[in-house]
Formats: sequence, structure tokens, C-alpha cells
Amino acid sequence: MTQLSFPIDDASATDRLAWLASEIARHNALYHADDAPEISDAEFDALVRENAAIEAAFPHLIRADSPSRLVGAAPAGPLAKVAHARAMLSLDNAFADEDVAEFIDRIRRFLKLADDAAVAVTAEPKIDGLSCSLRYEQGRLVQAATRGDGAVGEDVTPNVRTIRDIPQMLPPGAPDVFEVRGEVYMAKADFDALNARLLAAVDDPAKARQFANPRNAAAGSLRQKDANVTAARPLCFLAHGWGEASALPADTQYGVMRAIGDWGFPVSDALVRVDSVEAMIAHYRGIEAKRADLPFDIDGVVYKVDRLDWQERLGFVARAPRWAIAHKFPAEQAQTTLRAIDTQVGRTGKITPVARLEPVTVGGVVVTNATLHNADEIERLGVRPGDRVVVQRAGDVIPQIVENLTRDEDRPAWHFPTHCQECGSALAREEGEVDWRCTGGLICPAQRVERLRHFVSRHALDIEGLGLTHIEAFFKDGLIRSPADIYRLTEQREALIGRERWAETSVDNLIRAVDAKRRPPLDRFLFALGIRHVGEVTARDLARRYSTWAALSAMIDACIAKRAELVPAVGESDEKFRARTAKELAAIIETPGVGPEVAQALVDFFAEPHNRQVLDDLLAQVTVDAVIHETRASEVTGKTVVFTGSLETMSRDEAKAQAEALGAKVAGSVSAKTDLVVAGPGAGSKLKKAADLGIRVIDEANWQAIVAQAG
Repeated sequence: MTQLSFPIDDASATDRLAWLASEIARHNALYHADDAPEISDAEFDALVRENAAIEAAFPHLIRADSPSRLVGAAPAGPLAKVAHARAMLSLDNAFADEDVAEFIDRIRRFLKLADDAAVAVTAEPKIDGLSCSLRYEQGRLVQAATRGDGAVGEDVTPNVRTIRDIPQMLPPGAPDVFEVRGEVYMAKADFDALNARLLAAVDDPAKARQFANPRNAAAGSLRQKDANVTAARPLCFLAHGWGEASALPADTQYGVMRAIGDWGFPVSDALVRVDSVEAMIAHYRGIEAKRADLPFDIDGVVYKVDRLDWQERLGFVARAPRWAIAHKFPAEQAQTTLRAIDTQVGRTGKITPVARLEPVTVGGVVVTNATLHNADEIERLGVRPGDRVVVQRAGDVIPQIVENLTRDEDRPAWHFPTHCQECGSALAREEGEVDWRCTGGLICPAQRVERLRHFVSRHALDIEGLGLTHIEAFFKDGLIRSPADIYRLTEQREALIGRERWAETSVDNLIRAVDAKRRPPLDRFLFALGIRHVGEVTARDLARRYSTWAALSAMIDACIAKRAELVPAVGESDEKFRARTAKELAAIIETPGVGPEVAQALVDFFAEPHNRQVLDDLLAQVTVDAVIHETRASEVTGKTVVFTGSLETMSRDEAKAQAEALGAKVAGSVSAKTDLVVAGPGAGSKLKKAADLGIRVIDEANWQAIVAQAG
């Protein structure tokens, strides 16, 4: 378990957990639903480990949408949905040999075995593909589904029938019901050949639709509405387990996998059974050494307890089995020359330095660019154009420079720019932050395009037919400069017809799509504005708290007025004054999950005159629908409730949601206005204050009784 390496209080932990929940959910959707990841596996794993560490230190703050409770991402595409008879869970990860030893020790402790008792496990390569469950009834393949969020996946049965590795029938004697689970993947050579065909199919190489890596290619090929497209793609399958089964052909993991192999399914040649940590690590090292020569991508080794009766006793945690773990490989590295350093402007104005590299192959992928993260990272590495550097590919997405091999050589230093290369606005960096940002906001062309793209994206306003290419083209030609201009496209029908790739039908479809989004709900509208720190979860929390745009606007105006009234105390530093101001703003907003950082970002955005102008223009085109948070009459309706201590049957956010559904107001502190305190184990000063004030105090069981009585 990752330990916290820095001090953190309840308020900061709450804010950080809210941000992590939103960010991990976003990256899960990008990876599992969109097949378009933005960060590496290692960077994603780091977010998950940080979330786990904070939750371990603050168990009473665990959120209902915590990543520790969720698997993958809910299906969002056009394919039919399939509920899994048995959940398709994720795996916990081990990153060091010590983690593997601790995994075995945990099993011994749980099963009450001797400290030196042998624990047999299977070990096999963790292939990097798309998880798929194949359901057979009476020996016949009847359904195939992707993992989705673990509970519900997508129906890909016609597509799977085109994969030659997958039998259409099981042999006589197989169980009446049996779900074979494994990975659909694309071999490296087949991936290269597919991209070559896609490139050769177009006249302009810049317009070629190529895949970034074999995993994306496999996912994109399998999740097609037209199975003929899947049939034309070279997909393979490798079995690694099973789901629902009316009977099992063996009483061990190894035995069942051998039977699945005998039924005609590909099973890894490197699947072995070992009975010591030393043998597990040795097998891991052997596979790691052969990794580059394997015909498909793998990112680690999976260990599973061999005895199925032990698996049954060990059971599961929220999102993973206790009896299995994935031992991840370290990132792959190579050396090359740094040609140049450029900067890119993101949607929120963040300036990201990018290394332009002499092309080098890392883990079978040709790398020409790498992230340098921020100015502090450049200073730490001391990199300059011309340096010899070590590039690390920690997954499938964004390589990074991890070492400068020639920092002692005499070479001119590279200096971080002071102004935005897109609009000339000054760059600024807030106290305590590592990122520089363009102050140009919506006047910055780079930010405008990115903000417009975000505005129409799936999780924001979700306007079909307006992809990045169209946004860029419309912006370049002056048809779209602000979000309101998107709605004015309905007045530009004649101007749109005749543009490249725009015929009457496609233009009319776009106009209908735009008009269909003229009444966005408050949460989506707020998220679509692209306010820093306001992700989907925070936008939803604010919408539930304030319901209408008018109420939210009134609260923001009150915050702006409050900020204008505040002045620094004598001797108070700018940093402390800003932190104090942010806390006061958060107190006004009074919304679960919205801490000082979010409060400051909200007020910064709405206090900016040009943002107000853009917003007023937009509101002339749309009507923001209220988010109705239905409540049930109860004994706490209209009362103020405070939760304190560790809640054992629900997270703090679930408790707050229950109270709000019963018409109660949830406060963070006990005062004379408090009507009820729900106290769990470890309740401290709030419980004492409630006693001093004579406020009614109940435990969690009594709270659940109140919820149940309300129906």
C-alpha cells in the first residue's frame, strides 16, 4: 500500500479525493470507452495509488464514486448493453518484488496458514488487449461482451464470431453453461500491416486514420457496428479465466485453464504453476527478458491462487479478487538526442513543454516526441537541445524523458517562455503550483479551439457532428469564435453547404444536433464552460446543491462581492491571504466536494469581464435547465444534519446524498443551528460540541432507520 509522503488535513483530503475521482473516471472513460488514452499506464496507476493512500489515511472520506469501488468505464457507444452474470473485475497491481511477497503473506494471514506454508499460484503474461467474455450454452457460443464497467459491457457477439481463434462450439462433455474470459488483441506484425494498409488507402498521408498502438487497434476493430469491418481486421484471442459456469472441469486454476485449452481456446504457453515467491519472481524475470520478442504486447505477469476452494474463501474486495494480482513491468527505456523543445497551450491555458526527439524505438513503438511536464522538470533534468537523453515509455501513450546523459556538456540553456506563443499574453504561475498558464483565456486562439472542443464533447454538451477537425476548420474561417457561435451555425446553412465534406444532409443533421442542445441541464452546462478544477463530479455536486442557473449565479455574485470586501491582515502574506479568501468562498458555496481550490477557480472565472461577456452571449442562445433533486418527506426534512466520525456502511458522500434526498441540509460543522448529529466511531470535537449544545446525537444504525422510514 502506498503511504502518504506529505501532511494533509481533512479539508485538503476531501478536495484531493474529489479531484482524483473525477480525473480517474475521465481517464477510465478515455481508455475503456473511447479507446483514446491521454496518459500512460504508469501515470494512471500513480493516480490510483494516491487515491488508495488518502482513503487509507481518511477512511471516513471515501466517496461513493471512489475509484477503489469502480471498474473500467460504463459503455457509452452505440452497441447494445449486456449485464454480466458474474462481474468482470479488475486486478490490484504489484510494482515491486516486495509487493508480490506481501500478496502471498496476505493470503496466508487471511487463510490462517503457517508463515512458511506453500501457496501454489499460476503465473502467466498479462496481455494488453480488450477484455472479452464468451458465453456458451449447451456448447454453443450465444453471446460475447466487453468488460465495460465490470457489471455491464457491450454486445460484440457478431464481431467475435469473425475471430478465428474463438470456437463456435465446445466439444461434447463441456458444461451446459460456461463463460470463457480473455483478451482480444492484435499481434505487433498485424498492427504494423494494418496501419500500412490504412496509409496506402488515402492519397494524402495527413488524412490517414491510423491507430496509435495494437491495443487501440484491437478495441476499435472489435467495437464496430458492422461485423464486416471486424472480419477484415487481424484479431486474436487469448483465454485467461472464466465467468459463470454450471460446472467446472477441475478444482484448480491451472486445471481449468488446461481444460479450456483442450476445448480449442488459445491459452498462454507461459502459463505455469509455482509454489514460492522465489519461483514467481523467477518466472516474471524470464517473461520480462523475452518481452520485446513476443508477438504481442504485454505489461506484466498475473498471479492467481491455484486452489479454487481457497479462491472461494478469499473472495473479493470492491473491484478486484483477493486471490489475484498483476505484477506490472517497469517502463521501457531507450537513448536518443533531444532536437528541440516546444511548448503547447492546453484548454485551460496550461503550458506544456514537449521534447522533439531523434526518432527512437522504445518497446516496439517509434517515439519522436516526449513530455517534459513543466518548467521545474526541465530545470531538474537540465535538458537543452542537443543533449543525449533517456526516454521512457511507461505504457502506450506519452513517453517521457527521465535522464539527461550530457548535462555536464557546455551548451546554451533553454529558458521557459514568458509569453504565450499563440496570443502574446503573459504567462503566470500561481503560488505553490508548478504549471505556467497563459492569461489570455478566451482571447487565446489555442485555448479557444480547445475550449470549444471541450464544450461540444461527449461529457459536456455532447453535440454530434462537431469533432475537433470541424471545430478547427470553422474557427479558422471565422464561423465559430465563441460557444454562442456554435448555436448561430443554424443561421449559416447556406454558408455551410458546399464546404468540403458538408452536403445538405450533413449540414441539416448538424443544425438539428445543435438545436437539440439548446436546453442543457445545469451540471453539463457548468462542466462545458471549461472552468479550471470543475470536472464532471464537481459540476454535478454544484448542480444538485443549487438546482438552477439563477441560484448558482446569485451564489457566485455573493462570492465575488465577498472577495472584494476582504483585505489582507497586517503582515499577512499574499499566499496566506489567498488561501484564507478561498476558504471563506468555499464556506459561502457550501457544497460537498467543493473546497477552497475549486471555490477560487469558480470566482476567478466569473469575475473576469471577458468571460462574463462570452457567457452572456451564450445565455442569449440557450436556456439552462434546472437539475431537480427530488426529496422525500422525513423527520429530518428542513433540518440541518452533521455527520462525524467514521461511517462503516456508507461513504461520507453517500450519507450526504441520503440526507439531501430527505430534504435535510448537510453542514460541515456543529453550531447552534444544527438539529441532528450522526456520529460514527472516532467522533471527536464535533460530538463534544453537540453534547455541550444539547443537540440530538444518533449512531449510523439509527440514521439508516430514518432513511428506511422515509421509504
